[in-house]
Amino acid sequence: MSILTQMVLIEKHGLRVDLDHLAGILDTTAPNIRRKISERTFPIPTYIDGAKRWADVRDVAEYLDAMRQQARQAHGAGLPVSG
Repeated sequence: MSILTQMVLIEKHGLRVDLDHLAGILDTTAPNIRRKISERTFPIPTYIDGAKRWADVRDVAEYLDAMRQQARQAHGAGLPVSG
């Protein structure tokens, strides 16, 4: 996992992000994330604290780095990138 990705996310969002901020990072919507969580298909671990659901920025950074690596491998192999 890239320490740079972690630091950028921490600087901008803090150590954890709620679903609204997570949706902004992932360019999706909070309801879409909630649906995927309930279907158990959301790739980033989340937890409930108080009245909100949160994700740790380290897990978000790990996911973003993995997606970057997947894209780089597909690009290098001349494969279409699925998402």
